[in-house]
Amino acid sequence: MIYADNAATTKMSKAVIAEMLPYMEEVYGNPSSLYAFGQEAKEALEEARADIAACIGAEPKEIIFTSGGSEADNQAIFSAAHLGAKKGKKHIISTAFEHHAVLHTLEKLKKEGFEIELLDVHKNGIVTAEEVKEAIREDTCLVTIMYANNEIGTIEPIKEIGAVCREKGVLFHTDAVQAAGHLKINVKEQNIDMLSLSAHKFHGPKGIGVLYAKKGIILENLINGGGQERGKRAGTENLPAIKGMAKALKDACSNIDQYSARLTPLRDRLIEGLNKIPYSELNGDREKRLPGNVNFCFEGIEGESLLLLLDDKGICASSGSACTSGSLDPSHVLLAIGRPHEVAHGSLRLSIGEDITEKEIDYIITAVSEVIAYLRSISPFWRDLENGKRPHVFAE
Repeated sequence: MIYADNAATTKMSKAVIAEMLPYMEEVYGNPSSLYAFGQEAKEALEEARADIAACIGAEPKEIIFTSGGSEADNQAIFSAAHLGAKKGKKHIISTAFEHHAVLHTLEKLKKEGFEIELLDVHKNGIVTAEEVKEAIREDTCLVTIMYANNEIGTIEPIKEIGAVCREKGVLFHTDAVQAAGHLKINVKEQNIDMLSLSAHKFHGPKGIGVLYAKKGIILENLINGGGQERGKRAGTENLPAIKGMAKALKDACSNIDQYSARLTPLRDRLIEGLNKIPYSELNGDREKRLPGNVNFCFEGIEGESLLLLLDDKGICASSGSACTSGSLDPSHVLLAIGRPHEVAHGSLRLSIGEDITEKEIDYIITAVSEVIAYLRSISPFWRDLENGKRPHVFAE
């Protein structure tokens, strides 16, 4: 099997599993307990918090543990929105190709009377700092723009967007779920006020994540109960998962340069190989993209059939974000960058990991080429394209 869906989730590393085990078998006390056994767990919890903070240039007290990226996105956005509303500011800026954890939260706020402005994204999947600056108004309370797109892998100019927001006095949140552990992040240098990340995207466990919130930002509770996480997220902390996340992030961040140097040439080899398939196009910017992300559209095919046939050939891939893989609707991300519906349906996301080989890359190229040729050979839609009854979208 060739696993090429690391944007959906990654395999936990052996080092992470080893890090977690003592906190299941030995140091299993409740960090909120006052006796020594509980305080040993508390010490381990705070050590993990400090490690994670150091990885992103934050202070330990600015780190809140959550169940993952979606919860962190929700808490950041609701907090900033309701803080703004108290000052009469109810305008929020985002983009049309955000993760649904952001978009659905914004939809809920829209029903509360907030004005949501979704900026258009260029064909290359980038929104500029200048466009953000032009959109900011006197009543803008929040800008939330993802660090790197979960489907097409494009990396946004976060530092520049953050600088604009800082200049205008507007809170800036970024969903960095795909970026953390894969790109260098420094929240202070990049003018980031709030940031979301999720451990299972960088070889950590599922069900654990982080919300970074700059000191002074008053967070709104999503979960009420005990006083854990300085009263901002009730519930006994999942210490084994937190320690696993800290270990995974430390390992990933210490190897980012090596990871990128190894993976980028393999990514480019994959792009070049798939580019040779007639009537295909890469989605997203050619250079400003995650080291392991390749996303293509192919004319005349349907993504679900492509995935099932690739699975038969031992390749795990995706036609969009994992959260919507069960939907037959075309990707909102691809529609946002201008792909027409009929082409957006024929998308393929390959997100490769650092353990992939050149031989496996070549096998993927061959397998995708063969599957697309087969699907086109049995497609009436493709026959209409070839006979000139429908116009091609892409150049051959």
